[in-house]
Amino acid sequence: MSSEELQYILALQHIPNLGDILAKKLIRHFGSAKNVLQQKKRNLLKIDGIGAHRLRDFFDSSHLKAAEEELKFIEKNNIKILYFENDDYPDKLKHCIDGPIVLFQRGNINLNNQKIISVVGTRKITQNGLAFCEQFIEELSPLNPVIVSGFAYGVDITAQKAAVANNLQTIGCLAHGFDQIYPKVHHKYVTSVEENGGFFTDFWSKDPFERNNFLKRNRIIAGLSEATVVIESAEKGGSLVTADIANSYNREVFAVPGRPSDKLSKGCNNLIKTQNAHLMNSAADLVYLLNWQTEEKTKPVQKQLFVDLDEDENNIFHFLKGEGKAQLDSIALNCNFPSYKTAGILINMELKGVVRPLPGKLFELI
Repeated sequence: MSSEELQYILALQHIPNLGDILAKKLIRHFGSAKNVLQQKKRNLLKIDGIGAHRLRDFFDSSHLKAAEEELKFIEKNNIKILYFENDDYPDKLKHCIDGPIVLFQRGNINLNNQKIISVVGTRKITQNGLAFCEQFIEELSPLNPVIVSGFAYGVDITAQKAAVANNLQTIGCLAHGFDQIYPKVHHKYVTSVEENGGFFTDFWSKDPFERNNFLKRNRIIAGLSEATVVIESAEKGGSLVTADIANSYNREVFAVPGRPSDKLSKGCNNLIKTQNAHLMNSAADLVYLLNWQTEEKTKPVQKQLFVDLDEDENNIFHFLKGEGKAQLDSIALNCNFPSYKTAGILINMELKGVVRPLPGKLFELI
């Protein structure tokens, strides 16, 4: 791609109130970013979603000037640009309606491996959460997945350090441009991440560092991956936003359960309770539900014998024993339980190692 076309693409990205969805729509309609920016106003107004308010700053020459300066920064710092119409743009992100028109990349990222997961969670990770995260990624290492996260405090950096320790590729999605690293204390991890993967961002070098950047960044974390895993979260938090985005993209979401009294388990427990995430006790749950395969032998899981089931759990057990597998609504109907009660019973049975969830909100006996 020529420098001129890159400049027009960046200029289009620089226009306020336009956004990635409409920018991609315009490029596909008119054939290129250059053609878009050279259109008459009347032609642009014919496009659905383009109103006069969006064109208020559209023809300002400052966009091309700003794009020219950003290109100098990109070339000086050896940054790669991934354009949404090109083959090297992340495949899974192409299927996200609000994926960025361009991604900026540093490092040695290789996305030919389709086993890509995002690992997110609280910045105030506990020792239990840290240990689970490290063990989870170690257990996944024979499958050689790519680990995506946000390079932030807590779960993010724990996951990315664990990926490096297990010689896995890892990608940090930043909420700022490549002229800085946040948090600064993580600067010491930059080299190891770039050697084992790298960084993505859709922010420019001079974009102001704002809180909302993190929310915008989260769509990239969710969009790159086949599944998002939440390890510890309070009742509210950015990782829950990432989980919501992943669900909106029809990607799988997993959450690690915790005690109801633990503040940093409430977010995960709520995701599971509302059926917005699969309950995950170990890497084996994710491998099974994503149907990942490995030629290497895995450690056999010892099935728990003589599990104590209450009357309601026994009803579901015998129904599933006859059916093989069934959806939650079917289980509720045949066992004469309300759906909300059935969901709770199934969660308890998952924790006891009796049932496991399947894609499509199906359940089967283990």
